[in-house]
Amino acid sequence: MTDKVNEKWLGKLLAGDHEAFAGFVDKYKETVFLCCRLLGLREDEIEDAASETFMAAYKGIRQYKGQAELSTWLWTIAYRKGVNYIRKESKVRQMSLSAEDGDITPSARDFTAEEKEQAELVWETVSRLPGLWAMAIVLFYREEKDLKEIAKIMRVGQNTVKTYLFRGRKRLKEHLAGVIKEDV
Repeated sequence: MTDKVNEKWLGKLLAGDHEAFAGFVDKYKETVFLCCRLLGLREDEIEDAASETFMAAYKGIRQYKGQAELSTWLWTIAYRKGVNYIRKESKVRQMSLSAEDGDITPSARDFTAEEKEQAELVWETVSRLPGLWAMAIVLFYREEKDLKEIAKIMRVGQNTVKTYLFRGRKRLKEHLAGVIKEDV
């Protein structure tokens, strides 16, 4: 979308246009679900956290100042709602992911069969990393957020994000070294 289309769409959201909000939900639902999956929520918990995320976005859209991209603002809300859900449901919960929790393969372009297979393997391996490492990698590589945005979303310092990315990439390289023969 162009900036003018984004401004018009945002204007409709700020005016309380329900159809525009339905389009907003449709556009960003996969992003919100991905965030919740990376936090390690079960499918039923993901739906609850996603609903809370979109309700908070609907109620708080007037506080959106445009300082960050709309997707970053929403990811931040989803992250906070997911963390709050974890705290509320269980004080002691391991932040781990399993491949069955969801498919986080990229879909930005058409891949050859071999590229698709490698991408699926990489993203499946990412989903098995510790939750914070996986989230940093997904935000950086899939969502194309910069370090400052990721730090804001995850409520940590930029150096911590760099550490998560470094450790996550290192672990990925270790896991994928024998499987993918190219330089990972």
